Amino acid sequence: MKKLPLLITSLLLVLSIASPVIQGDLYKWIDDKGKVHYGDTPPEQASLRKITGNVSSFSSVSVEPFVFDPKNITRQRTSKTVVMYSTSWCGYCKQAARHFKKNKIPYTDYDIEKSAKAANEYKKLRGRGVPIILIGEQRMNGFDVATFDRIYYGNN
Repeated sequence: MKKLPLLITSLLLVLSIASPVIQGDLYKWIDDKGKVHYGDTPPEQASLRKITGNVSSFSSVSVEPFVFDPKNITRQRTSKTVVMYSTSWCGYCKQAARHFKKNKIPYTDYDIEKSAKAANEYKKLRGRGVPIILIGEQRMNGFDVATFDRIYYGNN
Protein backbone atom coordinates (compact mmCIF):
# COMPACT_ATOMS: atom_id res chain seq x y z
CA MET A 1 0.00 0.00 0.00
CA LYS A 2 2.91 2.37 0.72
CA LYS A 3 4.30 1.79 -2.78
CA LEU A 4 1.40 3.59 -4.48
CA PRO A 5 2.18 7.10 -3.07
CA LEU A 6 5.86 6.58 -3.90
CA LEU A 7 4.92 5.55 -7.46
CA ILE A 8 2.70 8.62 -7.90
CA THR A 9 5.39 10.92 -6.50
CA SER A 10 8.00 9.41 -8.82
CA LEU A 11 5.70 9.74 -11.81
CA LEU A 12 4.98 13.40 -11.06
CA LEU A 13 8.70 14.10 -10.69
CA VAL A 14 9.47 12.46 -14.05
CA LEU A 15 6.65 14.36 -15.76
CA SER A 16 7.75 17.70 -14.32
CA ILE A 17 11.31 17.15 -15.55
CA ALA A 18 10.28 15.75 -18.94
CA SER A 19 7.73 18.51 -19.67
CA PRO A 20 9.60 21.65 -20.61
CA VAL A 21 7.95 24.96 -19.88
CA ILE A 22 7.47 26.80 -23.12
CA GLN A 23 7.56 30.55 -22.88
CA GLY A 24 7.57 33.18 -25.53
CA ASP A 25 6.15 36.44 -26.68
CA LEU A 26 2.88 36.84 -28.52
CA TYR A 27 2.45 39.67 -30.99
CA LYS A 28 -0.49 41.23 -32.80
CA TRP A 29 -0.14 42.96 -36.16
CA ILE A 30 -2.41 44.22 -38.91
CA ASP A 31 -1.48 43.55 -42.53
CA ASP A 32 -1.86 46.03 -45.40
CA LYS A 33 -5.41 44.76 -46.06
CA GLY A 34 -6.48 45.44 -42.46
CA LYS A 35 -6.54 41.79 -41.38
CA VAL A 36 -5.46 41.16 -37.78
CA HIS A 37 -2.85 38.45 -37.16
CA TYR A 38 -1.42 36.91 -33.97
CA GLY A 39 1.78 34.95 -33.62
CA ASP A 40 5.18 34.59 -32.03
CA THR A 41 7.15 35.40 -35.20
CA PRO A 42 5.74 38.45 -36.97
CA PRO A 43 6.93 39.73 -40.36
CA GLU A 44 9.93 42.05 -40.14
CA GLN A 45 8.16 45.13 -41.48
CA ALA A 46 4.96 44.77 -39.47
CA SER A 47 3.79 47.40 -37.03
CA LEU A 48 3.67 45.32 -33.85
CA ARG A 49 1.86 45.36 -30.58
CA LYS A 50 3.08 42.94 -27.92
CA ILE A 51 0.21 41.07 -26.28
CA THR A 52 0.52 41.20 -22.50
CA GLY A 53 -2.31 38.91 -21.52
CA ASN A 54 -4.24 41.52 -19.54
CA VAL A 55 -7.51 40.65 -21.28
CA SER A 56 -8.89 37.14 -21.15
CA SER A 57 -12.17 35.39 -21.75
CA PHE A 58 -14.36 34.95 -18.71
CA SER A 59 -14.42 31.35 -17.53
CA SER A 60 -17.83 31.76 -15.91
CA VAL A 61 -20.72 34.16 -16.32
CA SER A 62 -21.63 36.81 -13.80
CA VAL A 63 -24.40 39.39 -13.91
CA GLU A 64 -24.38 42.66 -12.04
CA PRO A 65 -26.26 45.94 -12.15
CA PHE A 66 -24.87 48.46 -14.60
CA VAL A 67 -25.23 52.11 -13.73
CA PHE A 68 -25.11 54.17 -16.90
CA ASP A 69 -22.86 57.19 -16.53
CA PRO A 70 -22.86 59.34 -19.68
CA LYS A 71 -19.48 60.79 -18.68
CA ASN A 72 -17.91 57.33 -18.94
CA ILE A 73 -19.91 55.56 -21.63
CA THR A 74 -21.21 57.74 -24.43
CA ARG A 75 -23.51 55.26 -26.14
CA GLN A 76 -27.26 55.78 -26.39
CA ARG A 77 -29.00 53.23 -24.16
CA THR A 78 -32.51 51.90 -23.71
CA SER A 79 -33.81 48.89 -21.75
CA LYS A 80 -33.34 46.66 -24.83
CA THR A 81 -29.99 48.08 -25.93
CA VAL A 82 -27.31 45.39 -26.22
CA VAL A 83 -23.69 46.50 -26.34
CA MET A 84 -20.81 44.04 -26.38
CA TYR A 85 -17.13 44.78 -25.70
CA SER A 86 -15.17 42.01 -27.35
CA THR A 87 -12.00 40.88 -29.10
CA SER A 88 -11.60 39.09 -32.43
CA TRP A 89 -10.03 35.99 -30.82
CA CYS A 90 -12.63 35.42 -28.08
CA GLY A 91 -14.75 32.29 -28.58
CA TYR A 92 -17.46 33.47 -26.17
CA CYS A 93 -17.68 36.77 -28.05
CA LYS A 94 -18.21 34.86 -31.30
CA GLN A 95 -20.82 32.64 -29.66
CA ALA A 96 -22.69 35.71 -28.38
CA ALA A 97 -22.60 37.39 -31.81
CA ARG A 98 -23.98 34.23 -33.46
CA HIS A 99 -26.78 34.07 -30.89
CA PHE A 100 -27.69 37.73 -31.44
CA LYS A 101 -27.75 37.33 -35.23
CA LYS A 102 -29.68 34.04 -35.13
CA ASN A 103 -32.35 35.58 -32.89
CA LYS A 104 -32.39 38.96 -34.69
CA ILE A 105 -31.32 40.78 -31.53
CA PRO A 106 -29.93 44.20 -32.45
CA TYR A 107 -26.56 44.80 -30.84
CA THR A 108 -23.45 46.89 -31.19
CA ASP A 109 -20.06 45.23 -30.94
CA TYR A 110 -16.96 47.20 -29.94
CA ASP A 111 -13.63 45.42 -30.40
CA ILE A 112 -11.41 46.70 -27.60
CA GLU A 113 -8.24 45.84 -29.54
CA LYS A 114 -9.24 47.63 -32.75
CA SER A 115 -10.84 50.79 -31.34
CA ALA A 116 -9.13 53.19 -28.95
CA LYS A 117 -12.53 54.58 -27.90
CA ALA A 118 -13.82 51.06 -27.13
CA ALA A 119 -10.62 50.26 -25.21
CA ASN A 120 -11.04 53.45 -23.16
CA GLU A 121 -14.67 52.63 -22.34
CA TYR A 122 -13.67 49.05 -21.46
CA LYS A 123 -11.11 50.47 -19.07
CA LYS A 124 -13.73 52.75 -17.50
CA LEU A 125 -15.94 49.69 -17.07
CA ARG A 126 -13.01 48.13 -15.18
CA GLY A 127 -13.02 45.26 -17.64
CA ARG A 128 -11.01 42.19 -16.72
CA GLY A 129 -12.18 39.85 -19.45
CA VAL A 130 -14.34 39.60 -22.55
CA PRO A 131 -17.06 39.71 -23.48
CA ILE A 132 -18.68 42.38 -21.39
CA ILE A 133 -22.29 42.63 -22.52
CA LEU A 134 -24.46 45.53 -21.41
CA ILE A 135 -28.20 44.78 -21.56
CA GLY A 136 -30.23 47.76 -20.47
CA GLU A 137 -29.24 48.23 -16.83
CA GLN A 138 -27.54 44.84 -16.47
CA ARG A 139 -23.92 43.94 -17.11
CA MET A 140 -23.06 40.40 -18.12
CA ASN A 141 -19.41 39.34 -17.77
CA GLY A 142 -18.96 36.41 -20.12
CA PHE A 143 -21.70 34.79 -22.18
CA ASP A 144 -24.23 32.07 -21.60
CA VAL A 145 -27.34 31.72 -23.81
CA ALA A 146 -29.77 30.95 -20.95
CA THR A 147 -28.49 33.78 -18.76
CA PHE A 148 -28.56 36.29 -21.61
CA ASP A 149 -32.07 35.27 -22.70
CA ARG A 150 -33.35 35.52 -19.11
CA ILE A 151 -32.03 39.07 -18.82
CA TYR A 152 -32.94 40.23 -22.34
CA TYR A 153 -36.41 38.77 -22.62
CA GLY A 154 -37.16 39.41 -18.95
CA ASN A 155 -36.89 43.17 -19.60
CA ASN A 156 -40.24 43.26 -21.48
